[in-house]
Amino acid sequence: MRTILLLSVSNIFMTFAWYGHLRNVEMPLWKAVLISWGIAFFEYCFMVPANRTGFTGGMNGFQLKMAQEVITLVVFTLFAILYLKEPFSWRYLLSFVLLIGAVYCVYTK
Repeated sequence: MRTILLLSVSNIFMTFAWYGHLRNVEMPLWKAVLISWGIAFFEYCFMVPANRTGFTGGMNGFQLKMAQEVITLVVFTLFAILYLKEPFSWRYLLSFVLLIGAVYCVYTK
């Protein structure tokens, strides 16, 4: 559970670092890059411990990556809807269902 929490916090920072500047496209690109790098530092401060905790706690690399991708999509979906004000489509929901199938395949033996 600690790994999932750390991955979630990491992904919040990552999403803002990668996509937060899209609401202000008038900002000079160099400034957006520097701000994104600053935010990404905090993403790494949570991502590295999340991966270390998960790996030493019994998850393998494939499981860690799959968990991270699912969390990324959940965080990004909320970000896109709430921050970027983008509409949500049924196709995105179908994509998530298919990804849940992928997660099931990775975590079952």
